[in-house]
Amino acid sequence: MRKLTSLQQTAPTHQHSSVIGQTIKHESAHKQVAGTAPFVDDIPTPRGCLHAAVITSTIAKGHILTCNLERVKQAPGVVSVLTSDDIPGEKDIGTVFKGDPLLTIDNDIRFYGQPIALVLATSYQAAVMATKLADIEYEKSDTVALTLSQTKTEPPLLPVHQMGVPINADVRSAPIHLDGEMLVGGQEHFYLEGQCCLAQTTEDNGMLVFSSTQNPSEVQKLVAEVLATDFNRVTVDMRRMGGGFGGKESQAAPWACLAALGAYHTQRPVKFRLPRRIDMTATGKRHPFHNLYTLSANSQGVIKNAQMEINGLCGHSADLSDAIVDRAMFHADNAYSLGDACIMGHRLKTDTCSHTAFRGFGGPQGMIVIEKVMQQLALKTGRDAFDVRLDNLYRKGRNTTPYGMEVEELDTLPTMMKQLAQSCHYRARRKAINEWNQTSPILKKGLALTPVKFGISFTAQHLNQAGALIVIYTDGSVQVSHGGTEMGQGLHTKVQQIVAQAFGIGINKVLVTSTRTDKVPNTSPTAASSGADLNGMAAYNAAMTIKERLLSVAQAHFATSEPLSIEDEEVVYGDKALSWGELIQMAYFQRVSLSSTGYYQTPKIGYDRETASGRPFYYFSHGVSCSEVTIDTLTGEHTIDRVDILHDVGQSLNPAIDTGQIEGGFIQGMGWLTSEELVWGKEGQLLSNSPMNYKIPTIGDYPKVMNIGLYENPNPEHTIYRSKAVGEPPFMHGISVWCAIYDAVAALGNHQYDPDLHAPATGEQILTCCDRVTGLNAQTNSQMEPAQNCAAEEMHDAH
Repeated sequence: MRKLTSLQQTAPTHQHSSVIGQTIKHESAHKQVAGTAPFVDDIPTPRGCLHAAVITSTIAKGHILTCNLERVKQAPGVVSVLTSDDIPGEKDIGTVFKGDPLLTIDNDIRFYGQPIALVLATSYQAAVMATKLADIEYEKSDTVALTLSQTKTEPPLLPVHQMGVPINADVRSAPIHLDGEMLVGGQEHFYLEGQCCLAQTTEDNGMLVFSSTQNPSEVQKLVAEVLATDFNRVTVDMRRMGGGFGGKESQAAPWACLAALGAYHTQRPVKFRLPRRIDMTATGKRHPFHNLYTLSANSQGVIKNAQMEINGLCGHSADLSDAIVDRAMFHADNAYSLGDACIMGHRLKTDTCSHTAFRGFGGPQGMIVIEKVMQQLALKTGRDAFDVRLDNLYRKGRNTTPYGMEVEELDTLPTMMKQLAQSCHYRARRKAINEWNQTSPILKKGLALTPVKFGISFTAQHLNQAGALIVIYTDGSVQVSHGGTEMGQGLHTKVQQIVAQAFGIGINKVLVTSTRTDKVPNTSPTAASSGADLNGMAAYNAAMTIKERLLSVAQAHFATSEPLSIEDEEVVYGDKALSWGELIQMAYFQRVSLSSTGYYQTPKIGYDRETASGRPFYYFSHGVSCSEVTIDTLTGEHTIDRVDILHDVGQSLNPAIDTGQIEGGFIQGMGWLTSEELVWGKEGQLLSNSPMNYKIPTIGDYPKVMNIGLYENPNPEHTIYRSKAVGEPPFMHGISVWCAIYDAVAALGNHQYDPDLHAPATGEQILTCCDRVTGLNAQTNSQMEPAQNCAAEEMHDAH
């Protein structure tokens, strides 16, 4: 018999009995800082590896008349050129609905940058250079739909969905009535690591794919369908991504499928790395929205009823747009009771790349509309927008959402808003800002404190499940594989903590490995802020299964039936102790299984789309942010002077990682609403297609003062260690910056006029709104002057 490894008695690296709730560094932090953490592009290319590039369309809509690829095939280094005719299996890889051809089918062009053919060459440079040699003649369509008005000539991608019943009351008779619209721009994911994959054949006609994807199981499924093979012959491996943000949930799959197609035909490994310009042109963005609303309120600005039309501009295909527009509808109320409400959702076809998931998944595009309404109600009533928001929060007697879900945590947001207002001295700063604006004709300041209420769960019920595999080796080390993917958000670190806590051991004994479809099957995407909720609980369940076996071994050893526990890597019974390592080897010799799978499905949830009612979310995550800005009314430039955030994390699994997510989410949300502007040419080409003409936030845009606090209150729902999701909700704290800019522009007219600000609030947008408010102010003053002169004359006659 083989000899077991000698046990080394080492003290746990973490000296607390609890590793949950402790600040523990990201498991890859040192490697990433040192540049030794391998991403897909860092995997050594196998012998004979080919490199892939795509020939893409140069029109947005039309047909290919002729396509001559002979010069491409003859180019130096080119080994093969593939078209849709070379696909042995499924040619359309639409995620939920069909409509996403892998390569152009029937010469039909649906968007600018659509892949037409795949080039395989001996080097990356040779492949890219060869794509420029294609001779393609097109017949362009006369019309290209890019805006809401232009989409009216096209049938919608999917049927309309409605929550609530249309309002029949005469809303115009209410003390306050608002009719408005809100244009919400899209956003480029701008992940640091672009779309990248490596595919190579294995024995038994199998395929191993390394893909930078949030959704390994979907990549496995689609590669198998494209190659017309069984799922079990395809393995997808994903250790880490250099950012995803939703852009690699569904849209990492096409490139993996193309790489696998190339490997299938050439029987050589194929690496596919998209150039940034192609990545930005050919992949989807955050959906632009054009939302309309009508609502009424009482004289204090408390909403009585509301009707909203949510219009998602989806691109050429459905992709994930059905659920994304649903999510925008679910969050059109944000934290407020809308009274009698009707929300209509439209999924509209545009002739662009197919837009896709992005942090918040449509929620931010719905949420910002009601926050604009709060600013407008403040102008109408002459009240502080903070007080208008407080009065409109969900409350006892008005705690049912437009989709019929009861809001149960009614005290959380009022408490958080008042707590932040006090800690950031909101009232005093509001007074000081008002005084500043009265004496500063050019520079105007704005202040806004806004809440976030974000539902946590996939709205597609079947996705709310997860699996994990835990293996303990005879030296006491633990290996964990789960279905979630690591994209920098610290998921593997949290799972490492959860497993260490469950076993009562130090985190130094727990290793989380890459996500692989041959270890944990049928995984859901790492999205919807559910990574730790789902995979953490699955890993916990697997650990507890093994732990029960181990404690039975310990009970037999100590000859007791009393309950035992493992703490600080040992089991103590009276004056006797059994170390973790001894316990593991004892279990092995007694032929006790030291591995287990774990599974978890989210309880309580279910949404009936036919009746537009139910409980789509397990719970809500909350947050409050206060932003102060200064704008230059002559140039439209702005600076962010101070930001204070208080965010609801439940019982935090790792405060440092949660704080990092809150900070990063806020900055990304701020960028979406201030500087990140997607610009499309009239013929459907993306003009903002590189870092030179698309502005993400830099350190120069960072707030001058930034304060982040965690509102720690155990989740009332039974989540993993009573924590709350923290991936997407902080993104919407950026809305407070937009509202502060709105407030600053409104100050130019002494808060008498609606600036009609849209998003993103770029310098041009701010300047245009400043001119509008100045014009309205001048017009009002000119109308008042004759009346003032007449009054003066009457007074003179009386004297």
